[in-house]
Amino acid sequence: MTPQEHIQQLTEELNQHNYRYYVLAQPSISDFEFDQKLKELEALEHAHPEFKLPDSPTERVGGAITKEFANFTHVRPMLSLNNSYSRDEITEFDQQVMKLAGGKPYTYILEHKFDGVSLSLHYEQGQLVRAVTRGDGVAGDDITANAKTIPTVPLKLMGTGYPDQLEVRGEVVMPLVAFAELNQQREQEGLPLLANPRNTTAGTLKMQDSKAVAQREMTFYGYQLFTDDPITQTDEENFQLLASWGFKQSGADRTCQKLEDIFEYLSEWEEKRHDLPYEIDGIVIKVNELELRPEIGNTSKAPRWAIAYKYKAEDAVTKLESVSFQVGRTGKVTPVANLSPVLLAGTTVKRASIHNADEIGRLGLHEGDTVRVEKGGEIIPKITGVVLDSRNPEAKPIKFLTHCPDCGTELVREEGDANHYCPNTTSCPPQVKGRIIHFASRKAMDIDGLGTEIVNQLVDERLVSNYADLYDLTFEQLVSLERFAELSAQNLLAGIEASKEKPFAKVLFGLGIRFVGETVAKKLARHYGSITALGAASQEDLEQVPDIGGRIAERVVEFFEISDNRELLERLQQSGLRLEQEEKSTGSNALSGKSFVISGVFSSHSREEMKQMIETLGGEIKSSLSKKTHFLLAGENAGPSKLNKAQNLGITVISEEEFLHLINGMD
Repeated sequence: MTPQEHIQQLTEELNQHNYRYYVLAQPSISDFEFDQKLKELEALEHAHPEFKLPDSPTERVGGAITKEFANFTHVRPMLSLNNSYSRDEITEFDQQVMKLAGGKPYTYILEHKFDGVSLSLHYEQGQLVRAVTRGDGVAGDDITANAKTIPTVPLKLMGTGYPDQLEVRGEVVMPLVAFAELNQQREQEGLPLLANPRNTTAGTLKMQDSKAVAQREMTFYGYQLFTDDPITQTDEENFQLLASWGFKQSGADRTCQKLEDIFEYLSEWEEKRHDLPYEIDGIVIKVNELELRPEIGNTSKAPRWAIAYKYKAEDAVTKLESVSFQVGRTGKVTPVANLSPVLLAGTTVKRASIHNADEIGRLGLHEGDTVRVEKGGEIIPKITGVVLDSRNPEAKPIKFLTHCPDCGTELVREEGDANHYCPNTTSCPPQVKGRIIHFASRKAMDIDGLGTEIVNQLVDERLVSNYADLYDLTFEQLVSLERFAELSAQNLLAGIEASKEKPFAKVLFGLGIRFVGETVAKKLARHYGSITALGAASQEDLEQVPDIGGRIAERVVEFFEISDNRELLERLQQSGLRLEQEEKSTGSNALSGKSFVISGVFSSHSREEMKQMIETLGGEIKSSLSKKTHFLLAGENAGPSKLNKAQNLGITVISEEEFLHLINGMD
């Protein structure tokens, strides 16, 4: 087989596997086998770039940098839909359609109104040539490089029967699980949480680095087909064609003839929408017969043959009891609304984040206000407004603090930052306690027995004021404390001693440098190899490290510029902590690009040892399963929910024996 034939064969094979995995959810090979074939294709394309095909699956990993997105005028305007909020409005819409249809028979096709970002895909001879955002409806941004990284955007159409030129419109959404994992990661890195999946998707699609886009899980659902000459008679047939050409479908579309059927569908999904893996904010109702649509016509902004029924966002009215201010380990001060308990989307809500001073001003909050609360993106409780009619005329406005609520230090707010911070990093109690708790946490030094209550006790008793003090604790000091017996004191000291064996990356993460989360810490540890080399790096040097942006680099440099931090590092080194990367054996990147979730108990190694083996070989540990997870490493008593989810997502489940056999074969 010639290199050209081999490249073509692998491209076709991998695209078929990709379709079965992401569109049909019926994988036919393991992720490991897929990745091995993909690496083989990458090597062939590198050696013979002239034979690389436009629909190569290697396009999915991104890499293109777009400094400015070109503007593209839509061939057909991307009109918005008129919204309706009641059954009476749907009835009026039906009466208007009946009148404009002139007595011709018609049906409706109903589908989910995805709460995502609209995208127009253009194909020529079955090949994707352009992806354009909606923009203002007349013109949008060309984001082709970013769209190619979305696994459910076909780079080349499957099957046959498609015209030389066609346009497919649809919606890009971020699955709720992926959004939750992204926010969890940002929280670990000290970054502000993202409000909802829709805004996150919109921001992701406009990132300049397509490689960064590829790292975020998004899904494209195609729902509208345009061709120069008609090839179908109904939208129902269009859905069938789109599915045959490789586009992912929700499977929820339904054809209805009577209003009663429409109302039944609306009621059905008002309840079931909370069980979907993505968000919808309503239902789209369209005339199914394509030849009738031009006769029914459009207004200047929206078609008359379609309407969106919007579900009311679940909200509740309750009383604002007070606003408290919390200080985090990084010094960020966050206002929190304390509410009279209210039932919302199946849970009792007592508190809601107000984010920052700007949000307090925007809402115009006053003491004792009656407020409206909803779950932003169905996830994060937030205050959306104030019921002004219920306000006490003598109520005073809520003001953001000028000084830290815990240590009294005057707060600072940097230019361009919406948040206020307490600059007293060395003696502000919540910051001191927060940094020690973070340092001792499972993903950092994993000090057994050093939980929040013990840290609070140690700081309050003035036995520790920073994480370096932990290594100076004595048995006599601990047993003299309330609730400490000899055994608990011995166990804590043993846990502190054992933490000295943690690898450099965990120590670096434990230092609590702002924006340096677990993943960033591993990358910095691998790149620089020691705390000395990292501390000597300039901001410009740091920004050259893959995935390390200017904000992270700036915070790292700031950390090492503070003399107190340098003194802490010197004490940690004297205590015997590992501040250098261990030398890795040849072939240590054999698991590069592979992600693992670990569940259960193992006979030959501890969970921590399993993690270290994976990371030593370049693999990545994830806390929860998603479609991008490669392996579930399952020991005895592995969680049934994890096993079921892995099976549903097509994730390869490997036992302890299979894992050890796998890595031993990589020597």
